[in-house]
Amino acid sequence: MRSEDRRPEEPPADGLTVGRTAGLVGVSVKTLHHWDTIGLVRPGGRTRAGYRVYGDDDVARLHRVLVYREIGIPLAAIGRLLDDPEVDAREHLHRQREQLAERISRLERMVGAVDRMLLESKPGIRLTPEEQVEIFGDDWDPARTEEAEERWGATEQWAQYAERAAGMSREDWEGVAASVEALTADLATAYGTGVAPGSTVADALAERHRAQISTYFDCTYAMQVCIGRTYVTDPGYVAHYDAIAPGLGGWLCAAIAANARAHGVDPESAVWE
Repeated sequence: MRSEDRRPEEPPADGLTVGRTAGLVGVSVKTLHHWDTIGLVRPGGRTRAGYRVYGDDDVARLHRVLVYREIGIPLAAIGRLLDDPEVDAREHLHRQREQLAERISRLERMVGAVDRMLLESKPGIRLTPEEQVEIFGDDWDPARTEEAEERWGATEQWAQYAERAAGMSREDWEGVAASVEALTADLATAYGTGVAPGSTVADALAERHRAQISTYFDCTYAMQVCIGRTYVTDPGYVAHYDAIAPGLGGWLCAAIAANARAHGVDPESAVWE
C-alpha cells in the first residue's frame, strides 16, 4: 500500500479504551464488560470510529465500585447506592463499618488461637512472651530464646532443653524463676560478705548453679566453666550481674572454675563437650 493510501490515525478520544481502563483500575477486561452489561458502569464516550471509551466520571465511578466491593457490598447493592437518590450511602457505610469491625475482631481472635497452637506445637518454652516477662521479670527479653535457638539449635544440649521445656507447665517455670531468684540473692550475699572462690560456701553455690543449668540439659563441670566464662566476656551477662552487684559475674566465674578444679577439671583448658 502506498503511503498516500494509508488512512490517517484517528485523533485520540476524550477517554480510555476498555483495555487501558482495566489496567488503570486493576480489574480484568472481562469484569468491565460484565459491569457494562449489568449497567453498573458503562463507558460514556465514543471515538470517531464508534469505540466506547471511559471518561473521567466513568473512572471515578469505577473506583467507587471497587471500594464498595472491597468492603463486601454485593454488586446489586452497589448499583442502588450509586444511583438511587433515596438510599443513604453514609448510613449504609456506617453499617458496613460495624460489620467490618466485628470481622476484624473475629479474625484477631482466630490469629490469637493459631498463635497459641503454634506455641504449643513448638519445642521449648510453652509460654507467651507476656507470660515470660511476667514470670522472669521486666528485664527478661523473650527474644533470648529465639537467639539461643539460632546459636545452639543443632546441638544435643538444645534438643534436651527443647524436650524438657516442652513438658513444663507455667507452675514449673514459676518454680524455676523462684530458684534463680533465690540463687542470685545467695550469690550476691556471698560475694558481698567476702566469701572466697574455692571455699565450702562458694563450692556449694557453684553446685547449685550447675544443678540449675541441668534443669535444661545435662551440664558437666567443663560446660559450666564455659558458661562461666561468658559472665566476664559477654556484655549482656556482665551488665546483668553488675546490676546486681558490680563484679559479681567475675566472682561467679572464679567460683565455678575453683569448684571444677576440685572435681578434676582444669578450667584453663575446659571445652564444651
